[in-house]
Parts: sequence; C-alpha cells; structure tokens
Amino acid sequence: MGAWGKELGAAGKIRMIADGDAVFTKATGLELNMTGRGLGLRAARYSMLVKNGVVKELNLEVGGGFKVSDAATILAQVRASP
Repeated sequence: MGAWGKELGAAGKIRMIADGDAVFTKATGLELNMTGRGLGLRAARYSMLVKNGVVKELNLEVGGGFKVSDAATILAQVRASP
C-alpha cells in the first residue's frame, strides 16, 4: 500500500492502509465469505470517508455491483464534507 500511495502521489494526502489479516473488515462487519468459491474471507466492496477517526460516509455495494463505491462518488462526498 505504501508503494502504491507513493506512486500515486498520495503521501500526506491519503493514508493507504492494508488489512491483510482482515481485522478491520471483521470488526466493522464488512466481511464477505467467499470460501465456497476458493477465495476465502474477503472485504465487501465499499468506499469509506473517515475524518478524524469518525466514519462520515460508507458506500457499500450490494449484490456485487460497482455503483456506489466508485471514485466519483467518494470524491463528491469529500468535496461536500465540511
């Protein structure tokens, strides 16, 4: 995540955080069990806007789509957030 953030020029702007053991995913209830399909425990598809440790927006995809967790949605929320 650090190398990806550096490549994108995100340093100091966006904190890139991995969840390799799914600790955060499990704690927030955002896990998706794909064991039956050979993929194990995964995070559901979502985007989240967090400010000062408080979740301001959670855009959770339902049914495997890609309609609310996209970059355009989260960027609009960032711009609108005080």
